[in-house]
Amino acid sequence: MKKFLHVVGARPNFMKVAPVYRSLAALGAEQILVHTGQHYDVNMSDVFFKELEIPPPDINLQVGSGSHAQQTAEIMQRFEPVLLEQKPDCVVVYGDINSTVAAGIVCAKLLVPIAHVEAGLRSGDRTMPEEINRLLTDQIADLLFTPSVDGDANLAKEGIPASRIFFVGNVMIDTLVRMLPAARAIAMPDLPEKFVLVTLHRPSNVDDISWLTQAIALLTELSEQMPIVFPIHPRTRQRLESNGVALEGNPNLIFSQPKPYLEFLALQTRAVAVVTDSGGIQEETTYLKVPCITVRENTERPVTVEQGSNVLVGRDLDRLREELNKVLTGERKVTSIPDLWDGHAADRIAKILLQA
Repeated sequence: MKKFLHVVGARPNFMKVAPVYRSLAALGAEQILVHTGQHYDVNMSDVFFKELEIPPPDINLQVGSGSHAQQTAEIMQRFEPVLLEQKPDCVVVYGDINSTVAAGIVCAKLLVPIAHVEAGLRSGDRTMPEEINRLLTDQIADLLFTPSVDGDANLAKEGIPASRIFFVGNVMIDTLVRMLPAARAIAMPDLPEKFVLVTLHRPSNVDDISWLTQAIALLTELSEQMPIVFPIHPRTRQRLESNGVALEGNPNLIFSQPKPYLEFLALQTRAVAVVTDSGGIQEETTYLKVPCITVRENTERPVTVEQGSNVLVGRDLDRLREELNKVLTGERKVTSIPDLWDGHAADRIAKILLQA
């Protein structure tokens, strides 16, 4: 039976690896789970892995933070001896973080086959470090698993042979479908009956303190129409507090600590609308058919705009106000769930991995 080594480095990666790990386990594959430690998350307790029905990582490289170059180089250095020792038949990487491209490069140099889950996503914006990671990983991967048909088209344009590309659907939706009953069962008695959910964390937004303070002022204004729940990222909180922006005192603008996956999913299911600059939330709201307003100039997930509930407003706060007001007055997009976002992407991936 084949041996697979999964490389993950951040919390969203665990949401992606979990269904693939389970599907391969059901087919009897041997598996090693390597966490690079790129992002350290205190919420990754035993309960977290129990909820996902996967074991904690077998190996933690404990890389920690640093510049993109430092982090990528450190992962490569620490991952190479693990790869040489474990001798997997294939290494599976996920998404677009530094761990993904670092592990991919090491594998390519040592001629170890690479499978990339969530291949083919493109924003067209090479100022985003994640875009560079996507482009490089897809060039060296042997098996490319795409979540939506635009991914296949992007890879074909970049000269990737069709024999390496597999449209399988979205593994994040696999996790969402599995966890949805538990999320819906969570009691949240302190929440308003109707609310808008907000999450902002991207450096391009929160490091621009002038824009961020204007955004908070707009949210304060809009919260008079409907309460706003804002689980605030540590980076965002630090930027606001260091610039004297008050986070308390408005009962309609409710700041909280960041939420674990299941609680945040529960919030999304109950929200009237979501305002975000996250990638994965664009996908989750599309599946849930919850209106999503994305505060970014572009998205690597255009299917969420073309078919789903997502609207891009850039950093234009007037457009944010306009789109949110549309939702609050009952004007909603006609939406659909993209093909193969059915909770079975990982099963398709596992079969292909074992046949390759």
